[in-house]
Amino acid sequence: MSKIRAVNPKIAPSILAADFARLGDEVEAVLESGADLIHFDVMDNHFVPNLTVGPTVLDSLRKRFDDAAFDVHLMVDPVERLVEEFLDVGASMISVHPETCRDLEKVLERIGDGGAKVGVVLNPETSETVLASCWDKLDYVLIMSVRPGFGGQSFMPEVLPKLSRVRDAIRRDNRDINIEIDGGISSSTIGAAAKAGAEIFVAGSAIFNSDDYAKTIAELRALAS
Repeated sequence: MSKIRAVNPKIAPSILAADFARLGDEVEAVLESGADLIHFDVMDNHFVPNLTVGPTVLDSLRKRFDDAAFDVHLMVDPVERLVEEFLDVGASMISVHPETCRDLEKVLERIGDGGAKVGVVLNPETSETVLASCWDKLDYVLIMSVRPGFGGQSFMPEVLPKLSRVRDAIRRDNRDINIEIDGGISSSTIGAAAKAGAEIFVAGSAIFNSDDYAKTIAELRALAS
């Protein structure tokens, strides 16, 4: 019989929606407001149409927030070199898209060997069948509920059945793997995502556009519970 794990929802503010003119202070504010992780969106203007931040920015933040957990989502092609660079500057978690890996299993092994938690990202159109060869290397699966590239997009409910299938596969085999969801997460969508099986919730605009970070994070956590 598969085990049902107690859900302890984690909130991961995405710095993509932060005020970059005061990024360090924004990270400090959400950490003090109860954030569990800091989601770090790395985009290359190639695999996705936007261009964001690189390892130098994480290096600076890591020096200021040495105990924080930085959740690095690599939306870049090719991905291998940046995996190395983000391991060097202290990424806590690194997730990659199968479409950008020349050898997915080798990339995942390198992330794990480098001391970071290992994740695979499923775009809205990417089937969960790509996980078949790498379950034993994963710490988490990141389900995209928008098309990657820009913040502020609307949540895509059509990804929820896939999220539930991933949850069921994890439970069926008693795997110690978490499910993260990223895209359009707000007070109106987080409940459905949690019900479908998500445990880590990336929220950008919902947090950074609010007047009270602590209140918003607490509300999201309560709704996810």
